[in-house]
Amino acid sequence: MLEYNTAVEVMFQGTNFGGGVEHPMHLHGYNFYVVGSGLGNYNRFRDPATYNLVDPPLMENIAVAKNGWTAIRFKANNPGVWYMHCHFERHLSWGMAMVFIVKDGELPGEKMLPPPPDMPRCGGEASSPPLVLGDPHTTAGKGEDAE
Repeated sequence: MLEYNTAVEVMFQGTNFGGGVEHPMHLHGYNFYVVGSGLGNYNRFRDPATYNLVDPPLMENIAVAKNGWTAIRFKANNPGVWYMHCHFERHLSWGMAMVFIVKDGELPGEKMLPPPPDMPRCGGEASSPPLVLGDPHTTAGKGEDAE
């Protein structure tokens, strides 16, 4: 959960005990600055001194180097719920994803927009029948043709 306009730094660490792979990471709802990267394990005392804070590249995706690290920064100025994940399907199933919840700001232009009026509602459209809860082995509530 992030307060509106918070400066956020995320460190992706891609080292492991096996062979390793690059990880294509993506954050929905934002572009971010890639302020640093390197091989091996990130060192919080040494590595920030090597950051590019003058003209870092602005990216939508980043490939975290095999057995390396990448540091990104962004300002949490887009209220909403934003998914950050690795683009490898298998890695998603392993939990290589998370969500940032960015709170509303104070001004009218700093608030999450309401859903559009024509947005389908869960269970409210013919293409999305209502969910029926209960014991699937009973016939209660299944109509006259149930045995």
